[in-house]
Amino acid sequence: MVAGEASGDLLAGLLLDGVQARWPQMRAPGNMVGIGGPQMLRRGFQAWWPSERLAVSGYVEVLRRYRELVGIRDQLRQRLLRERPDVFIGVDAPDFNLDLERGLREAGIKTVHFVCPSIWAWRPERVHKIKASVDHVLCIFPFEVELLSQHGIAATYVGHPLANVIPRTPDRVAARAALGLPPDAPVVAVLPGSRASEVKHLAERFLRAAALMGRARPELHFIVPAAPGRRAAIEQAVRRVFGASAQPNLHILDGQSHQALTACDVTLIASGTATLEAALFKRPMVIAYAVHWLTASIMRGKKLQPWIGLPNILCRDFVVPELLQDEARPEKLAAATLAWLDDPARVAALQTRFDALHAELQRDTPTLAADAIAQILPA
Repeated sequence: MVAGEASGDLLAGLLLDGVQARWPQMRAPGNMVGIGGPQMLRRGFQAWWPSERLAVSGYVEVLRRYRELVGIRDQLRQRLLRERPDVFIGVDAPDFNLDLERGLREAGIKTVHFVCPSIWAWRPERVHKIKASVDHVLCIFPFEVELLSQHGIAATYVGHPLANVIPRTPDRVAARAALGLPPDAPVVAVLPGSRASEVKHLAERFLRAAALMGRARPELHFIVPAAPGRRAAIEQAVRRVFGASAQPNLHILDGQSHQALTACDVTLIASGTATLEAALFKRPMVIAYAVHWLTASIMRGKKLQPWIGLPNILCRDFVVPELLQDEARPEKLAAATLAWLDDPARVAALQTRFDALHAELQRDTPTLAADAIAQILPA
C-alpha cells in the first residue's frame, strides 16, 4: 500500500480494518508494507517510507521535490517487482500512485486505487491513465462508479469512511470539556491544512483573520489543530501575527482536528478532505486556499466546476463561501466567518443539508472495500 499525507493515512487505516477482518493473517509482520503513516502503523503496517514524504501540493511545489519523489517511487517499484505482492493498493495521491500502479499492472500485479481521482472536477484526461493503471477503483462518492463505467473501468462504491467515524450528532459539550474550552463561549476552529505548503500559504492569513475577529469580538475563542510536524510553523506564524505576548483565547492543539470541529461553532478551513470532515460534523465553514501563483494559473485552466470545496461540489451549490488566492485576505476571511455567527437560521439550514449528505455517504466501508479487493485477488 501507498498512502500520502494525513488524510490518506486515515483512509488507509480504515481500509486495513476491513482487510484484517476478512484475512486475519494480514496482521502478521511483513504482510502489509509500503508507504504509510501513524494510523496504518497502529494496525501493524510496515512503512518503508513515512507517508509525510509524499505530502506536497501544487505544480511548483512538486517540481521543487520532483527528483526526491521520483526516486522514492522508482525504489518502491523495483522492490515490489522483486517481492511481487498479491495486490497493490494506492490510496489517493494519484500523481504518485497511478504511474506506480501502471508499471506494476503491466508486470502482472493486481492493482487497486482507493479514492477515485477527481476527474469530475478537473483534469478529466486522467481517466485514460486510470484505465491503464488500475484493475479496480474503490469510490467514496456514489456518482463516480457510473462515470468510471462509461470508460470501461471496474469500480465499487464503498461509501466515505469518515461518514462512519464521525457521529451523526457530535457532542459539542464533551469536546469543549476535553479541550478545556468554556461551554458557552463562541469558538472558531482554524485549520490551515496538513501540508507544509498549505501552512506556509495559509497559516498567517488565517491567524491575521483571527486577530481581526478577536478585536471585533473579544469573547471569541480560537483553536488551531496542528497536523503532525506542523506545530513549529504554526507557532512561528502566531509570533509573526501577535508578537511574543501570549494569546489567552488562542489555543494550538497537537492534532485533535476532530475534537476541534466538534467543539467549534464555525471553522475557517483549508480546502481539502478536512472540509468534508467539517460538513460531516455539521459545522458552517469558510473555505480558503492559496498556492504559488503559477500553480493557481495552471489549475484554473483545468477546472471543470465552479467549486473547489468538497461540501459545495457534493451539494452542487455554494452552500459555504470559498475565498481563493488574492480573495483569501484576512479582512474578507474574518467577515465571512463572523457572518455565520450572526445568522442561526442559515446555520440550521446548512446543518440539515449536511445531515442528508452524511446519510448518503454512510456505508460499511471496510467490509465493502475488502469484498471488492477479494474479487481481483489471484486465485
